[in-house]
Amino acid sequence: MRQHGSLRELPLSPEAREHYVTEWAAVQEQFVESPQKAITEADALLARLAKDRGIPGSERFEEQVAALSVHHAYFVQGYRSMHRAARDQSGTEEMREAMVEARGLFEALVTEQSAAPDRRRPSSPDDRGHAPWPPTGRHAKGRNT
Repeated sequence: MRQHGSLRELPLSPEAREHYVTEWAAVQEQFVESPQKAITEADALLARLAKDRGIPGSERFEEQVAALSVHHAYFVQGYRSMHRAARDQSGTEEMREAMVEARGLFEALVTEQSAAPDRRRPSSPDDRGHAPWPPTGRHAKGRNT
């Protein structure tokens, strides 16, 4: 993390922000029909978004995660989960949970906010704490306890 300590994220244009929000919503909708394809596309989308924000390391995942952790340490575990699920033979529930976890990083990058340790979610494109997600009638983490 020391090598990325002076990292300054680049802003997104309003057009680019809108494009990413639309792309993320489409990937989430695709999850219902093809979870593996959706999570693979979401993983690639996050890598592109991070690169567009000026985060180095898009060629090497661990380097990109290290750079992301400078401003978004709270969300990098969700990104790791998604990346792992996109490459492993994960079950649908594990992939869904990874998508939900990674959504926090997406929102932080697309809204240009760093995460404070005491915050669960940054402001988001829909002003309700989350990006669009097809209704499933399930609790946000998928477990009704």
